[in-house]
Amino acid sequence: MKRTFYIAAVFIASLTLSGCGDGVELPALNVETDLDKIPLPEDQTGLEEIQLKPESEPFKHGDDGVYALHTQEDFDRIRERLHLDTDNTGNSGESPWKEGYVPLRDNNLARKVTTMNCTATPEIVRGAYGEYKDNYMNAAHAAARAYQLGLRWKIEKDDEYAQAAVELLNSWASTTTAIIGNSNKSLAAGIYGYQFAIAGEILRTYDGWAPEDFKKYQDWMLNLWYPENKSFLEYHHGANDLHYWANWGLCNVASTMAIGILTDRRDIYNEGVTHFQIGKTNGRLSRAIYHDFPGTNYAQLQESGRDQGHTLMCVGLLGIICQLTYNQGDDFFAYKDNLFLKACEYAAAYNYAMKEDLPFVTYVWQKQGPHGIEPISQEVLGAGGRGDNRPILALPYYHYLKIKEIPESRMENIKIGIDKLFPEGGGNNYGPNSGGYDALGFGTLMYAR
Repeated sequence: MKRTFYIAAVFIASLTLSGCGDGVELPALNVETDLDKIPLPEDQTGLEEIQLKPESEPFKHGDDGVYALHTQEDFDRIRERLHLDTDNTGNSGESPWKEGYVPLRDNNLARKVTTMNCTATPEIVRGAYGEYKDNYMNAAHAAARAYQLGLRWKIEKDDEYAQAAVELLNSWASTTTAIIGNSNKSLAAGIYGYQFAIAGEILRTYDGWAPEDFKKYQDWMLNLWYPENKSFLEYHHGANDLHYWANWGLCNVASTMAIGILTDRRDIYNEGVTHFQIGKTNGRLSRAIYHDFPGTNYAQLQESGRDQGHTLMCVGLLGIICQLTYNQGDDFFAYKDNLFLKACEYAAAYNYAMKEDLPFVTYVWQKQGPHGIEPISQEVLGAGGRGDNRPILALPYYHYLKIKEIPESRMENIKIGIDKLFPEGGGNNYGPNSGGYDALGFGTLMYAR
C-alpha cells in the first residue's frame, strides 16, 4: 500500500544515506529534495475542518459546568455511581466506577499529605547539562498531585483536598522561574505544562484560592510555560519541521490549548487549534496519525514504526487534546471521519489484541543530523514497549461508544485493551519513571458512562 509519495521519500533517503551502512542501494534520481514539497496524505485537501472561534467568544469554565477535561455532569455521575452520599468509602459503588475509584483514593499523591517529592524548584531541568541535573520529576509529581487532589475535591466535596492542591500550585508559581536543559526541556514544557494548566482549571472555582493568587498562577503559566510551547512549535530548536517525533509536538499543542483556556486567551487557544490542523510539525493531527488505511478501521500513527511506548504516549496526548477541545465546542473526535478512533484501534490491535497481520506503510523519519537531514526508513511496526500498561484508552472508548454511539464492533481491539488495562490509575501507579506521568490517567473513573 505504498503510494508515490512514500516511494519518492525512500528514494530521497537512499541518496542521503548512501555510504551510511543501512543497506539501502537505490540509484540516484532527479527527485524532489525539498521535504515541504513532498506531498503527504493529509495534503490532499488542505482544509481546516474546525473553524476558529472569535477571540471575543468566552471559554467554558467551572461556572458553566466545565472543568478542563471534565464537567460537573461527570462529577455528579461519579458521586452517584459510587454511592458517596450513603457510603463515603465508595466500596458499595457500582462497576466500573467502584474499581476506577480505588487507584485514586489509595494513591500516595492524592492524599492530603504525601511522602512523594513535589517540592517546587527554581528551575525545572529536563536534559541535564553542565552543573544542572535533571529534577523534572518534582514537577511531574506536583502536576499529577494537583490534578488528583482536584478530582478528590470535586468528587468527595472535601475542601481540604482543594486547599492542599492550591498551596502546592501557589508554591510552584512563586518559586519556579525557568525551564532549562537540552532540547528535552520542550518535553517538560509540553507535558507538565498541560498538566499544571488542567489542574489549575479544575481548581479555579475553589473559594479558598485567593483571586490574586489565582491571577499569579495564570501569569506563571502564561509567562513561563506558554513561551516554551510556542518556541518549540514554531522553531523546534532549529531542526527541520519533521525531525521531532509526534509526541513532542502533541504535548506542546496540548499545553498551548490548556493555557489558553486557563488564562482566557482565545488567541493562544486558537494557535493550538491551528497547529493541530495545519501546523508544520508532527504535532499536526494528520501527521501524528500518519496514514488512514482505506476500507479499514485502522490508521497508522507517526511513531508506529519507532516503538510502542511512544506510540501509546501519542494516543494519550491525542485523547487529551480531543477532550479539551470537545468541552470547548470543537469536535476533534469526529475530525476526518473519526480518524482518532482508527488510530486507537490500530494501536490497540498491535499492543493488546497482539495482532501480527496489520497493514503498514513505509515511514521515512526526517532525522536532523549534523550535516543536514538524514532520512531513516521504517518498514515495519516497532516492537519496543509493546503492550505497555498506560491509562489512555478509556477516554476515547467511552466517548465514541456512549457519546458518538459508534458500535462496539468498530472498537473490538480497543475493548480488548480496556479489559487488559482495567482499571486505569495514574502517576505512580505506573512506576517511578517519567513514562508513568505522561498521562494524567484515571480514565475508568472519569469517563465511564
